[in-house]
Amino acid sequence: MSFTVRIEPSGHTFDVESNESVLDAALRHGYSFPYGCRGGGCGACKGKVLNGTVDYGTNLPPALSEEDVSRGLALFCQARPSSDLSVEIKEVGESDNLEIKTLPTKVQKKEFLSHDVVRLYLKLPEIERMQFRAGQYIDILLPDGRKRSFSLANAPHDDALIELHIRHVDGGDFTGYVMDELHEKDILRIEGPHGSFFLREEAKRPLIFMAGGTGFAPIKGIIEHALAEGLNQPMYLYWGVRTEKDLYLADLPAKWAKHLPHFHFIPIFSEQPSATTPASNAQAIRSGYVHDAVVSDFPEGLEKFDVYASGPPVMVHAGFDAFKKHGLLEDRYFSDAFEFQTPKAK
Repeated sequence: MSFTVRIEPSGHTFDVESNESVLDAALRHGYSFPYGCRGGGCGACKGKVLNGTVDYGTNLPPALSEEDVSRGLALFCQARPSSDLSVEIKEVGESDNLEIKTLPTKVQKKEFLSHDVVRLYLKLPEIERMQFRAGQYIDILLPDGRKRSFSLANAPHDDALIELHIRHVDGGDFTGYVMDELHEKDILRIEGPHGSFFLREEAKRPLIFMAGGTGFAPIKGIIEHALAEGLNQPMYLYWGVRTEKDLYLADLPAKWAKHLPHFHFIPIFSEQPSATTPASNAQAIRSGYVHDAVVSDFPEGLEKFDVYASGPPVMVHAGFDAFKKHGLLEDRYFSDAFEFQTPKAK
């Protein structure tokens, strides 16, 4: 059985099967809904159901609250229709559509950036290039049919190699394989690009970047793209990690802050740091929750800002709730929540 979905305000319509998510059907028909993790964890595909009903099975997805449901909001990556629908969501412009490719890649370089983070440089075949937007992600296709998603850490103008930052996850079979068994010159199959976490270049608002752990990877790509494009509005990078040893590549944002008066780097530790950690712009090194640091630094509110958040779902969701209460416009929060997958994940 199929249902019809009408998108507002564009007026586009498409059919969706009852066992298919609204997002999957939209993408299948060529309509570019915003999305990120496609697992219900990031909230990037959240929109409003104007008419009709959807179903999520036994439990609501993590990024959708009962309050959201009462307001008519839905996560379209998980929502399955139980009637014809009219939905409201801001489509990504058709000019932004990029070809999704499945390609072999060779591990050109593997380097340890910290005790538990590996940087991979993947080389595409000589005749291939993968066009992408800074901040998007790719899927690594495993031999058993599973996929593992990783954000692109490089900017589009620097696309000779694909750069990934992969952190070892306890119980994660693939990340364990990357750490211990993957070698340079090995072949990995990838699919991409995916996701709608990327810089909205038309906006000239001040930018706050909030990264948690290896959530720095897509933020790095976005910032490098912004700098290459000559964007000069104020930029603030808040990077939350547990301890000093988790702040890999810290010299890079410290260098940006040293040479660019409009760029500010604020590392935040969940454990008390020492005085040797790189900082910038005379900012005191601080500990606590990264979203609390942002709110504390902008007592006048966040109404004039765009915020890009990437990292663990608990950080991304806490940031959204805190920033919205502090004046941030809901549609100016762009996020990419990392859902880590264990060996049991399918």
